[in-house]
Amino acid sequence: MNMEYKIEQQLRKTIRHYNIPYHAHFLTFSCFQQLSLFSRERTRRWLIEAIVNAKEKYKYALWAYVIMPEHVHLLVYPMLEKYNISLFLKTIKQSVARKAKHYLKENNPDWLNKLTVKRGPKNIFRFWQTGPGYDRNINSENELFEKIHYIHNNPVRRGIVLAPQEWKWSSASWYDGERDVILPIDDFTVSSNF
Repeated sequence: MNMEYKIEQQLRKTIRHYNIPYHAHFLTFSCFQQLSLFSRERTRRWLIEAIVNAKEKYKYALWAYVIMPEHVHLLVYPMLEKYNISLFLKTIKQSVARKAKHYLKENNPDWLNKLTVKRGPKNIFRFWQTGPGYDRNINSENELFEKIHYIHNNPVRRGIVLAPQEWKWSSASWYDGERDVILPIDDFTVSSNF
């Protein structure tokens, strides 16, 4: 058994998703080996399409997001009392990975090889870092707005832009009043359950 497989299995045992009604979810998931796989607009658009499809399929409201070159933050709220955040994440990640793999097979086999790992006799394509990513349940108004601020300031902290609204791959400009954005935010009022 290789070391990466052992680490992945341990992560699966320690990181849990809690499907608690009326909790928002602060999600973070990263590209394989922290590679900047979202440095191209094409890949970012695949992700946006996957988010839109997953939120419609599983009935989630999108409250904030940022797409960084090597990771993604989402703040989502399940609209149904019974839900499975793991299915939501799986739908997004599988869709992007499939499109990336298909694109690389056709256009850049060298990169396809860089994103392929050997697991026993199998070769496995890895667009995403192994494990379920980070998932924090949010159940207070203060924490909700702290996470929105954190998400929007990612590109500023990294020195990519000077102000959050300058990064078109986040919801910051929507919060600043712009409605013609790449990925609209679902209007919300903070639930009385917070």
